[in-house]
Amino acid sequence: MSGPGLPSPAGPLRDPGDVRYDRAGLVPVVVQDAGDGRVLMLAWANAEAIAATLASGEVHFFSRARSALWRKGETSGNVLRLVDLALDCDGDALLVRAVPAGPSCHRGARSCFDADGAAPGTGGGMPAGAGPETFQGFAWLETLWSTIADRAERRPVGSYTARLLAAGVDGPARKVAEEATEVLMAAKDDAAAQATGEDRAATREALAGEAADLLYHALVLLAERGVPPATVIERLRARHAR
Repeated sequence: MSGPGLPSPAGPLRDPGDVRYDRAGLVPVVVQDAGDGRVLMLAWANAEAIAATLASGEVHFFSRARSALWRKGETSGNVLRLVDLALDCDGDALLVRAVPAGPSCHRGARSCFDADGAAPGTGGGMPAGAGPETFQGFAWLETLWSTIADRAERRPVGSYTARLLAAGVDGPARKVAEEATEVLMAAKDDAAAQATGEDRAATREALAGEAADLLYHALVLLAERGVPPATVIERLRARHAR
């Protein structure tokens, strides 16, 4: 255990040898959906499983029941695609953030902590009537906001975000207005394609791209004005409750 004056091992894991394994050579692994932060399962890994995870990009564990290496989804197809792997502050537990290809629980539930995929309030974490596809990955916006906040503080040379912020309110505000217009135009192009029965793959991709640009620049504008996105979320919550 780390203590006063001792460096914490917490952070991204690159070398399985950095892990403090138990007497059986194992370490507990908490798996979290990288999209929305939902805890999916708890399993165990040894050095071989961690090395296989880092090498392949698909999460591996050690099966205590079979005493064997286990690639999650090797029979069901419900693999976990690794996003990142981190050690806790004591170095004796791992957090895996991953993108699941399907239900993570062997019962078919999204999470091993769901009561058969039940809705909140009934023992599970899945919204009523929802499947995994309804989770949109909004939790990743925390990463985007952290990057924008970092650029606002450090103002690194060559950063597009820093350049926008240096222009004052007009820099990101002009881009928000521009991107909002482009979102409108992309949406109308997609509607026209739908009306004529054309393949909408290109128009839907264009709309998604323009919406991404709008969202990014709106966050930069908030950063320039010193308004945290949490206040925006709170407004949405309040309006939703009406």
